[in-house]
Amino acid sequence: MDSLVIAGRAFRSRLIVGTGKYKSGEETARAIAASGAEMVTVAVRRINLPNSAGNGKKQESLLDFIDPKRYFLLPNTAGCYTAEEAIRTARLGREVGLSDWVKVEVIGEQRTLFPDVQATIEATRVLVKEGFTVLPYTTDDVVVAQRLIDAGAAAVMPLGAPIGSGLGIQNAANIRILRELVTTVPLVIDAGVGTASDAAIAMELGADAVLMNTGIAAAHDPVLMAEAMRGAVEAGRAAYLAGRMPRKLYATASSPLEGVVR
Repeated sequence: MDSLVIAGRAFRSRLIVGTGKYKSGEETARAIAASGAEMVTVAVRRINLPNSAGNGKKQESLLDFIDPKRYFLLPNTAGCYTAEEAIRTARLGREVGLSDWVKVEVIGEQRTLFPDVQATIEATRVLVKEGFTVLPYTTDDVVVAQRLIDAGAAAVMPLGAPIGSGLGIQNAANIRILRELVTTVPLVIDAGVGTASDAAIAMELGADAVLMNTGIAAAHDPVLMAEAMRGAVEAGRAAYLAGRMPRKLYATASSPLEGVVR
């Protein structure tokens, strides 16, 4: 498969996975390995930094189960509700040595977890100026996407559906429009994928990659679902590159009658 390139860095896998909601660190590690993902996103606010309980005893951390030599860590600002919180969280992740890449999430509404796009643009602009590679979680609004690109975003990551909903792609038309108009940075579907067919559809619509967490972690068998998502992303990408047949209202014989002797 062709490589996914973000900010000049190439990744063989077009599946990006999260690390929340698993039953254990061991299950997290097995699912990530099964997914074939190279980029793994971790919430700065939900990991133990530093890895100590403060009483001389080692405190288990998510980072104990993710080898940074094997995976590219993408810190995220999950749980932030203002641009200032997101900026501060990104700085913390860099200061403790996680990465100078960051997935910016600034939540604007608690029930839907829809992003506050104005605050997201603001945080992106500030962090880019500070040398961060910023991948913002956003809506499927093409105007907002352009504002984020103008602010220096290294990718645009619109939601397919609300975070953790598993509803799949709810507005395919907007994703198609984004695919047509977002040409200078990768387009990554972030949130809403519930099963393998959702991931395949996202890729067939032209997404450069898919980022998911709950769709794998909340499955009855997360490791098996991770394998399924890996295959779906690869199949969807191949189908997009191949180009689907035209849709037709009426049937067309698969074995044409031209040249057949009657």
